[in-house]
Amino acid sequence: MSKSYYEFFCPVKVIAGNAALEHIPFELDILGAKRPMIITDKGVRGVGLLKHIEAAFAAADADISTVFDDVPPDSSIETVHAAAKVYNDNGCDAIIAVGGGSVIDTCKAVNILVSEGGDDLRAYSGAHVLKRPLKPLFVVPTTSGTGSETTAIAVISDNQAGVKMPFVSYFLMPNAAVLDPRMTLTLPPHITAMTGMDAMTHALEAYTCMAHNPISDAYATAAIRKISDNLLAVLDNPSDSDGRLELAQASTMAGVAFSNAMVGLVHALGHSLGAVCHLPHGLCMNLFLPYVLEFNKDTNGDRIAELLLPLAGADVYASTPVAQRADRAIAEVRRLRDDIFARCKLPRTLQETGKVTREQFEHIADLTLDDGAIIINPKEVDRKQVMALLEKAWG
Repeated sequence: MSKSYYEFFCPVKVIAGNAALEHIPFELDILGAKRPMIITDKGVRGVGLLKHIEAAFAAADADISTVFDDVPPDSSIETVHAAAKVYNDNGCDAIIAVGGGSVIDTCKAVNILVSEGGDDLRAYSGAHVLKRPLKPLFVVPTTSGTGSETTAIAVISDNQAGVKMPFVSYFLMPNAAVLDPRMTLTLPPHITAMTGMDAMTHALEAYTCMAHNPISDAYATAAIRKISDNLLAVLDNPSDSDGRLELAQASTMAGVAFSNAMVGLVHALGHSLGAVCHLPHGLCMNLFLPYVLEFNKDTNGDRIAELLLPLAGADVYASTPVAQRADRAIAEVRRLRDDIFARCKLPRTLQETGKVTREQFEHIADLTLDDGAIIINPKEVDRKQVMALLEKAWG
């Protein structure tokens, strides 16, 4: 039976292709912006990725006003305030985010300060505090995983309080996501793999968790198919421009899907493991994904079974008996992880990370049960079950 009610929202324009960057000045001009500020990190700038954007502005009636490249891997209030000051001091009128999740979250938070004024970012933390549109924000992802270019969420660390502050508002969503394969060609294999599995998890959980809807399903399954078809090929041939573009599009599609359908227990476990053991988010997703699918199977096996088609293709789907499709879909996820491990040694188990101990399981379990993502998971989970999942993931 169809659900009687759902909502779907994504106002972000997607500009994608091998010359997508060249369209940025025109798109900014439509919004009346002439002096954009680039916010990025030293790694992105150091490998020369900004040259592609600078070249796009060479013949344009607009100038890159300034570049702020001091965004750390885990952005903070101090970073946001420093970037906002540079923006204001240089008379900027738009922001171009060039980077991964931390850079994009930083830019969303900077946009709050430069649009709303004031110097207290904490005042805007929470859900739907913002009540009006912000300055133009364009996002140029340099990884293919977070999907942050299409989300209404940002997370910034408050180091003084020792907490991560969430910001949730439709007004945080960028005006445009610019997907250009030139921006991910230099991504190392292990990061390509981690971010690819991050996007895969976004799509799989968006499809299998309780808040899914017909439109988010379409984005999720399209993302799964693109990742299944292209992730290993890109790991084998990192200069595959077409494959890189496919992964970038998959990440954005998965971002649209989970923005509307939410995520579940994989993310609850991953958030907790990342907080306790300081492991990258994409790696945490890779570590827990098949075990959570197995845990949920007796509740939503029919949904998991349908994933066999985008995961493995029509021939495998058609030749697999209906009753075996859920197990085969989970086996395909395991096979993908094994194939990735063979190429770049991305850990598949907690033990393989070398950074997790069984003594940390109690703390990880506590955090998992308090994580909001488990609310949307199709199957309720208790502490004993979380501990059992951690043991399975141990290896």
